[in-house]
Amino acid sequence: MTDSKPNILLVDDEDALRGVVAERLVDEGFEVAQAASGEEALEQLQGFAFDVVVSDLRLPGIDGRGVIDAALERYPGIIAIVVTGYATVKDAVDTIKRGAADFVAKPFQFDELLHVITTALEQRRLKDENAYLRQQLDERFGLGAMVGKSAAMRALYQLIETVATSGATVLITGETGTGKEMVARAIHQCSLRRQHRFVAINCSAIPEPLLEAELFGHVRGAFTGAVGSRQGRIEQADKGTLFLDEVGNMPTALQMKLLRVLQEREFERIGDPRTIKVDVRVVAATNADLPRMVKEGSFREDLFYRLNVVHVELPPLRARPEDIPLLVARFIGKLQSPSDGREPVVVSQDAMRRLMAYEWPGNVRQLENVIERALALGGGRRRIEVDDLPADLRGELAPTTAATHLAETGVDLPKLIADIERQLIDQALARTDGNRGAAARLLGLKRTTLVEKLKRI
Repeated sequence: MTDSKPNILLVDDEDALRGVVAERLVDEGFEVAQAASGEEALEQLQGFAFDVVVSDLRLPGIDGRGVIDAALERYPGIIAIVVTGYATVKDAVDTIKRGAADFVAKPFQFDELLHVITTALEQRRLKDENAYLRQQLDERFGLGAMVGKSAAMRALYQLIETVATSGATVLITGETGTGKEMVARAIHQCSLRRQHRFVAINCSAIPEPLLEAELFGHVRGAFTGAVGSRQGRIEQADKGTLFLDEVGNMPTALQMKLLRVLQEREFERIGDPRTIKVDVRVVAATNADLPRMVKEGSFREDLFYRLNVVHVELPPLRARPEDIPLLVARFIGKLQSPSDGREPVVVSQDAMRRLMAYEWPGNVRQLENVIERALALGGGRRRIEVDDLPADLRGELAPTTAATHLAETGVDLPKLIADIERQLIDQALARTDGNRGAAARLLGLKRTTLVEKLKRI
């Protein structure tokens, strides 16, 4: 970001007009260089990176199109503005398609040209500012992978930044699919340990007999199948961050060993009497109720307090529906093939309303799967509609055996239909917090029709 005066290259073969415009631009606070021909303009462009080039389209020798093309090729960030007569407006439009920002038709008022220049500069400033902010987000929050502008997410970003620099042990809790590992990586990325390794292990994904070896490592011959020595995840994370996912599933026997690592910063490999010192930060995560497990005796109380130095609780997706459009755009950009050369896929407003009204028991992970499914089944269409969403998001009741199987004794069809209708209405009202208008839209009904049905239930 800079407060220096913008530099403009003004190219026109009419000396009098060029001189007057240059003087007015200087009065408005710009630095202005002049060129009377295309050749002179190219020479000046070779030696200086101007912010703006304003060029007449009709020039002797190399014309304005050649000047603009050369400027954009050499400086992709330069703002190019074309000045043209009425007869060459079509050519000016063609130049815009090739990268020019705008054009001004002769004869023009100076204020008109000034407005075009200042508008283009402001647009570039905003673009550069957005790029800068994205870069800061990348650096601060794990390569920009986290998405959300809701109050809950802003509070989470602030907490991550504060926690990361403290070096304290962190316990991340939240429902499945809320992004606990992503937060752990963001904490690592913001910390002084970011130059060292981030090592993750899922305590529920590895069988209990193998988990100890995975964590602490082993020496050759320590057990059957140990044909060589191996570092464990704790040792691999030395000077970095160890992420223990689903720590609530860690066997009780290993909990004591982990407690020693947290207290003494040392451990032994399986089968090796030598003590290894380690400098590692532990970030743990779980969707289990650890306080309840402590009361039940299935999780050590002392380990719980060692892990829960700083508690980070992730909000479920249903608590931040305003972030869903941002997440949908991110997933479409991630999943859509960049090589197809077509416009990005968009989501209809009706479909977006369904996405924002849904409870999302699987949270962000489930939302990504829904978008991936919609893109896969869309047949190349550039728009996701309600029909592309799963049945539960469309407000439909999935067929069940009870609803589709005709018993030998028959069924009470009116009662069965009424039961299904009542279930769907209850679901729609629950999903919309009792808003009858919104519930009616989910059910494809008029509000008055829904009200009448509620009276009959």
